[in-house]
Amino acid sequence: MLTFTIRRLILSVPTLLFIALVIFLLMELAPGDPMAQVPLTVPPEVKEKMREALGLGQPSHIRFFKWLYQFFIIEPMVLWDYMWGTTYTEGMQRVISWQTRSPVMDIVIQRMPQTLWVVALAYAVGVAIALPIGIYSAYRQYSVFDQTGTFISMIGFSIPPFFTGPLLIVIFSVYLGWFPSIYDTTHVVTDWASFKVQFLQMIMPVMVLALQTTAQISRYMRASMLENLNQDYVRTARAKGLSESVVVMVHVLRNSMIPVVTVIALGMPAIFGGAIITENVFKVNGIGQLLLTALFANDIPMVLTLTFIFAILIVVFNLIADILYGVLDPRIRYD
Repeated sequence: MLTFTIRRLILSVPTLLFIALVIFLLMELAPGDPMAQVPLTVPPEVKEKMREALGLGQPSHIRFFKWLYQFFIIEPMVLWDYMWGTTYTEGMQRVISWQTRSPVMDIVIQRMPQTLWVVALAYAVGVAIALPIGIYSAYRQYSVFDQTGTFISMIGFSIPPFFTGPLLIVIFSVYLGWFPSIYDTTHVVTDWASFKVQFLQMIMPVMVLALQTTAQISRYMRASMLENLNQDYVRTARAKGLSESVVVMVHVLRNSMIPVVTVIALGMPAIFGGAIITENVFKVNGIGQLLLTALFANDIPMVLTLTFIFAILIVVFNLIADILYGVLDPRIRYD
């Protein structure tokens, strides 16, 4: 397993570099100018000096390799300096946002907790609901519960977050007045009353993201359970006198989780994509809103860094899924 993990990590390096190159070239070809937001009263020579300060006067390939050096060398060294109190990066130029003129990773670290609060909780809720629904739907195939779950899953698959979010705002915020329509990122939890406010403002964003997660994983869980319930080893286990709960929850469930693990692992990076829309609908000041703002401003360093982080998440969770295969099924060997 260790050899397989190291081999996968080495092979992921050229993949990530290619992804970064594609994103960079797309941003280079996109229309717009980062200096377009500068007031018209600024003289042209001052604008030119500002472009040179941002590195816009350099050729594209120089800027790309400079970003690679800053992302893989300087930024990890900055983290090292912060953790151990050293000064190795003093005077070095970090990845600077063209829009805010501040280090990109500092902004990402500031925004990350808001996104993790919403995304991680939504995914945990979605998985916790989806697995029991999928298991029971398969065990009670074609029952009222199964048909209801199928209907709700089709709704979750069909309705995108940019429709579900405003719909929930209209129902629960405008008409019923139960939940706030805007997520207050400055709110601090200090006591029970402030925790209640935080809980209420998180319900709708979490519901929007968890709906798609529940719909997808519950259908995969149901299909995998149905496939294993008809296997010979299940009939053998029942013939040996094992209880139905042991047969279903131990033997069938463990084998059924193997394909579902892939969906769960790969769904974590995917839900960050859904959070881009959800954060803008509910005004969550997180990574998704930051990415859209950077796209509109043609902020190449910010967009390149954020999308590259998403690509790293996809590679990492792919590797986690492969490792979990070996944990769930001892017959799977990679070395």
